[in-house]
Amino acid sequence: MSSSDRTSTAIPYGMATLGIATFSTMDVVMKGLSISLGAYNAMLWRMLAGIILGGLLFLVSGTKMPARSTFKLHALRGTIAAFMATSFFWGLARVPLAEAIALSFIAPLITLYLAAVLLGEKVSRGAIFATIIGFLGVLVILSVRVAGEYQPEVLKGSAAILVSAVLYAYNLVLQRKQAQLASPIEIVFFQNLTAGTVLLVAAPWLAVVPAVSHAPAIVGSTVLAIVSLLLLSWAYARAEAQVLVSVEYTAFVWAAIFGWYFFSEAVSLATLIGTVLIVGGCFIAARQKPDSKPSHVEVVAL
Repeated sequence: MSSSDRTSTAIPYGMATLGIATFSTMDVVMKGLSISLGAYNAMLWRMLAGIILGGLLFLVSGTKMPARSTFKLHALRGTIAAFMATSFFWGLARVPLAEAIALSFIAPLITLYLAAVLLGEKVSRGAIFATIIGFLGVLVILSVRVAGEYQPEVLKGSAAILVSAVLYAYNLVLQRKQAQLASPIEIVFFQNLTAGTVLLVAAPWLAVVPAVSHAPAIVGSTVLAIVSLLLLSWAYARAEAQVLVSVEYTAFVWAAIFGWYFFSEAVSLATLIGTVLIVGGCFIAARQKPDSKPSHVEVVAL
């Protein structure tokens, strides 16, 4: 990479790094809300706050309404994000923060096979080998759960996070295309609008009005999510995912620190070994095709 190339990617890389740190902070707040309110209500009220704040940004910035084709992309990704984020935070309420993030890293490997099905891309032998290594990492992390050392709820939470990772794998196929077609503010507003609308469908049966004491956390998580999405959307619109992919794994470091500090969660040896295997598999897969775009691995939902 030439010095000019390094200069052109330094700012997007820095913005992506800040975006991951901001999103990891949001994870802490949402974990607390999911424990207190349940994952559905934590997401619902955050999305409603996001529609208001995102809508204000949209109006103040003077952003134009998207073309019909772009709006369809917003709607599709927002719908996927609603289910993806809810299942993730449901699992996060039951699983240590660092372990949840480690399991979510499997998404790029699943994306390889979705790209083969949806885009007709060929899966190389190296990519298959990388997938095997990655799934071995998942098995290592889950082995302690299956052995019965923890409560069954934790195992259910791990399963929910893996379901979220599968949904996010499809989300990865859409992410860079969306970033190239729309501004970060447009993405923020329509993603909140779509996901919030989807969640409202179940409101008559599941919605509970939270106590006023939860308002700061709901608004705070919304602001953190919007700032993170703005930073990451900006970065991914200006640099290829294969350039930014390494910064994504800093999420595990933040998760380990925050989980220990806020929830007294220790990081097990199995989680460390499994994370190394999963991340190693992702990097092997990323090196298979120089022109490919191994995507964002953090569950940047909303």
